Amino acid sequence: MSRPTPHVLVDPEILDRNVDAMQAAANRAGLALRPHAKTHKSLEVARRQLAAGAVGLTVATVAEAEVFAEVCDDLFIAYPLWVDDERAARLRDVLSRASVAVGVDSVESTSHLAPLASAGLRVRIEVDSGHHRSGVPAASAAEVATAAADAGLTVDGVFTFPGHSYSPDARASAAADERRELAAAREALLAAGLTCDAVSGGSTPSVEFADGDVLTEVRPGVYALGDAQQWELGVVSPADVALTVVATVVGRYPDRVVLDAGSKVLGADRASYATGHGRLLDHPDARIVALSEHHATVTGFDAPRGTRVRVVPNHVCTTVNLADAYVVGDATWPVDARGANT
Repeated sequence: MSRPTPHVLVDPEILDRNVDAMQAAANRAGLALRPHAKTHKSLEVARRQLAAGAVGLTVATVAEAEVFAEVCDDLFIAYPLWVDDERAARLRDVLSRASVAVGVDSVESTSHLAPLASAGLRVRIEVDSGHHRSGVPAASAAEVATAAADAGLTVDGVFTFPGHSYSPDARASAAADERRELAAAREALLAAGLTCDAVSGGSTPSVEFADGDVLTEVRPGVYALGDAQQWELGVVSPADVALTVVATVVGRYPDRVVLDAGSKVLGADRASYATGHGRLLDHPDARIVALSEHHATVTGFDAPRGTRVRVVPNHVCTTVNLADAYVVGDATWPVDARGANT
């Protein structure tokens, strides 16, 4: 009996190929690979990444760290945490099971992290390399690092997220921005008498242009599963997409069909450069032109009601965060960090 739709399908052979290819690329560039587990939220995928040679994992939240400490003893929470008493207690528990570094980008936040210095918490200073989300200018990195060191915290380096690489013409230039700003931040720390062992960056679109001249590690996440954004950016081909949503044609009309996978399964993200709300893996000329909660409207494709298709979501991270499990052959893998957003 076939599984009901919609469901999230993972091809383990493509997954393993993607994991191995990224590890080999990082090795060639002389970089440590610390994959971002917020993409897949899966202990099984994490085990495969670590077995392939990843030095540890990146996570986005304390809750994700709590989950992934089960399989990994070297975690980096790449986020400028604001830690209250409850979150500090949870971090202390994770530190009893794993080595943990967290992001910091303000002098104020270091005082909240200071009580965890005795538990071995390390910090990395977040630098804004052009994405203009969080992070300090490279010239201010030493001020934050000095405050952290004065608070008794171990400063082990700097990091950035070159998120402006998510643009068809900006992948290489974003990587160049990343190198420049991280190099400046590293020099600022060294000039202040601090160490800077970790210089961490890398996104899936920009990691191709990363090298070991400045960076010591990269943190791509989407590469393992792939998505329509990476397809349209030219980072992956359809053959590299390991995750799809299996959906059924439930409506057929002269100019369109309607699938039973809407925003509550696919996620609602649509980048400015995206040509639709997702792609059909086996029908590359089709486009999802509208998305409702439980409907995907598709043009450029026709099929009878009851036909199953494989949809490539625009942003795989949001799709995974909405799913309880992956279907993998006859088995299922739980999305272990489902909802671990605090």
